[in-house]
Amino acid sequence: MASLNVGNLGEYLREQRRNAQLSLRQLADAAGVSNPYLSQIERGLRKPSAEVLQQVAKALRISAETLYVRAGILDAERDGQEHRKDGATRAAVLADPTLTEQHKQVLLQIYESFRKENGFLDGGDGDGAAGPQDQENEPGPQQTAG
Repeated sequence: MASLNVGNLGEYLREQRRNAQLSLRQLADAAGVSNPYLSQIERGLRKPSAEVLQQVAKALRISAETLYVRAGILDAERDGQEHRKDGATRAAVLADPTLTEQHKQVLLQIYESFRKENGFLDGGDGDGAAGPQDQENEPGPQQTAG
């Protein structure tokens, strides 16, 4: 088969499913895939499409980008070492079982803002993590000449 590391992806999915306290059947229902198919993905027997990964990520409330990185899809579509580092950083934050979903989102928003500040303007997959950044140097309404 292809060079996708589906075994690693399956282990990661199983870990995330258990962290979310979902049964295999519950996750399959939430993601809109069959129970046997999801089981085969977790056991490393199937390599899911990007669309299926997106559905599973949504059901697990994790970034689809994280699953793309785990499956090797993101690296195949994006060139450059910087993108791989970015994906690995995001994956590490999202995989941390000691953080709440809110903590993970806040950390990723801060991370993205620092990347933008340092000239890395690629906003990832458009999760809406970035807010308006162009108000830094504009004078506020209270500033008047005097």
